[in-house]
Amino acid sequence: MMGAVSDPLLDNVVDTLSDQATGRRLPRALTPFRTPAYRWLAVALSFSSFAGGVWLVGLVWEVFRLGGGPAQLSLVTTASAVGVMIPLLLAGAVADRVRQKLILLTVATIEMCGMAVAALLSAAEWSSVPALTAVAFAMGVTMAFYHPAYSAMLPSLVPAEDLMAVNGFEGMVRPAIGQAIGPAVAGLAIGAWAPSAAFGIAAAAMACSALMLLRVPNVAVVPRLDEEHAGRPVRAAMADMAEGFRYMLQTPWLLATLLFACLMLLAMMGPLEVLIPYLIKSDLGGDADDHARVLAAFGIGGALASLVMSSLPMPRRYLTITTLAWGLSGLPFLLIAQAENVWTVVGAGFVMGAMFSFPMVIWGTLLQRRVPPHLLGRVSSLDFFVSISLMPVSMALAGPVSQAIGMAPTFYVAALAPAVAAVLAVLWGKLPADEIANPLT
Repeated sequence: MMGAVSDPLLDNVVDTLSDQATGRRLPRALTPFRTPAYRWLAVALSFSSFAGGVWLVGLVWEVFRLGGGPAQLSLVTTASAVGVMIPLLLAGAVADRVRQKLILLTVATIEMCGMAVAALLSAAEWSSVPALTAVAFAMGVTMAFYHPAYSAMLPSLVPAEDLMAVNGFEGMVRPAIGQAIGPAVAGLAIGAWAPSAAFGIAAAAMACSALMLLRVPNVAVVPRLDEEHAGRPVRAAMADMAEGFRYMLQTPWLLATLLFACLMLLAMMGPLEVLIPYLIKSDLGGDADDHARVLAAFGIGGALASLVMSSLPMPRRYLTITTLAWGLSGLPFLLIAQAENVWTVVGAGFVMGAMFSFPMVIWGTLLQRRVPPHLLGRVSSLDFFVSISLMPVSMALAGPVSQAIGMAPTFYVAALAPAVAAVLAVLWGKLPADEIANPLT
């Protein structure tokens, strides 16, 4: 199955990096590309990450073009986050029962249509904050199905020893393309034309992602005997979700880390996605290009850190390092609170991206190594759900809280609260003892 899909051009690229062409082994970060099926999935991921980066910047500046401020931007971003949350637990059960390729193709197609609709509405001057909110909500609902299906599919496409490198590549692609190249292209398109152009570019990139996914082979889903709920799909889905919840509650390292992530994102996401662009526009006199530079710095920092992490073996203290690094990732907000120019925000974004992204490589790998395969889709959806459960609250509160206590104090809270929560999670979850008892080196 691994070699069922191949392409001469991609094969030649890999061959030039291989033992025969260079006389030495592939670097650890490139070993997954020996697998043809994964190469197509990686290209699809690159296109979808680019589309997401372009879409994000286009959405922000379309709200501003319509005369909106932090409250309106909070409304649109909250709608997207709420849309993700509503079906997310169901999405995990679906990923464990339905072919993951079909799920990914469906997500790419619906996202392409949503971006195209936004482009047409903006170009025709029919766009409005309520319309953008509706589109963002619908795309959020669709996106809920992506992460569980993608995570559940990976262990079936690549060998276990390559999972660290795979997660490192993903951790590099999402920041570099989704948070650097995509926003940069969006900033240029908005500056030269309008947000509608950015939406059109995003839709075209998502169409390319769907075409690449067509080349990925189907991965068989292991059938599960479910005589108790035979012929009752709703009860079967509820039973699947309950099984995933029980696993999370009975696994201390997983529960402690997910609860910490929930609190971290509550503190950080609203300031990151709502207040930073407003700070750039209102206090620093910046524009869409400056916003794109900040996102690009965040992405480049994350990409470099992920690349380094993917080239290293799994650390012995993998849970402690992951949790504490995430807890410290908010400290650059202290610099942002005192920023007098955009370049200070750019530098802080670079550091924040690095601190936030390299633990993601470790986290994705340990889930794929420690969670039973038949539960991986549901645990991935729980990971996503618990982690983002308070993100809509964070985005909804960012604008009003900054107006009530000031923007700088809001950034101070975003900087310090995650660090305190990280220490508490390490102690309460007894993470050092767990990682020593369950080594992944």
